[in-house]
Amino acid sequence: MKHLKGWLSVSVLWLLALLPLRLAQRFGAGLGARAYKKKGKSYNVTQMNIDLCFPELTADQKNGLAKASLIETGKMAGELGMSWLWRSERVMAKVRNVHGEEIMADALSQGRGVIVIGPHLGNWEVLGLYLSTRYKLTSMYRPPKIELMDRLIRKKRARLGAQLAPANVKGVRMAMKALRAGEVLGILPDQEADSGSGIFVPFFGQPAYTMKLLPQLAAQTGAVVVSAYARRLPDAQGFEIFFHKAPEQINEKDLQCSATAMNAEVEYCVRQMPEQYQWEYKRFQHRPDGGRMY
Repeated sequence: MKHLKGWLSVSVLWLLALLPLRLAQRFGAGLGARAYKKKGKSYNVTQMNIDLCFPELTADQKNGLAKASLIETGKMAGELGMSWLWRSERVMAKVRNVHGEEIMADALSQGRGVIVIGPHLGNWEVLGLYLSTRYKLTSMYRPPKIELMDRLIRKKRARLGAQLAPANVKGVRMAMKALRAGEVLGILPDQEADSGSGIFVPFFGQPAYTMKLLPQLAAQTGAVVVSAYARRLPDAQGFEIFFHKAPEQINEKDLQCSATAMNAEVEYCVRQMPEQYQWEYKRFQHRPDGGRMY
């Protein structure tokens, strides 16, 4: 069954890659609109997360944000064929503007490694591909359960020379080696940590079980931490990329302090365009009292 699902998933990606960006996004937007109308699991989790994180919004505003988020996440799914299967030059032609990249140059010129934290915001695949065209990049990732998809992801994310480091002991060694060599490490910082590998710190004012790995890497290597995201432009115009220097507290050895600073930086990015954040992810699944939210 997994083998069949893998082939079906890859076939869909190839079909999406045949579409121009406008039609791929339109297809994805349709999926998102359907998820909103159906009021299923994705909608319920999205609504719960938005209720928690934006108590200041009215009910209509929260509902509007939930609908916009599901549509934008649908667009991200529609863009996967482009992100993984288009020629890299064709994808990069869709990057219209880049802001704040001098932060990267300043850090690397000092011989310091850089940790780029890229939340599930906008199109993080485009961001990763852009980084791999510009820097010697090691990117940490969680291998998917479907082996065929894992092979495709590794091949396509690494097609410009990026190294992929799995989220295990071997991957941590690869990450340390890259940072100590003054290279760039990319991490998605807003996935809920595995049991025993996280700490509860605030995210949008809510306790969130947060990875300890990134703050530990920052403290041990003295790397500069930078946040980045690729904003989806309206009317299929493409993307623009933003870099922002994270607070130096992320490099503190005190994990409570550093993890809190990391989540504050992720929150800063999300607040720039909350409709393009993946709110349907179960970010607050585990609670400090041992219970579960969803």
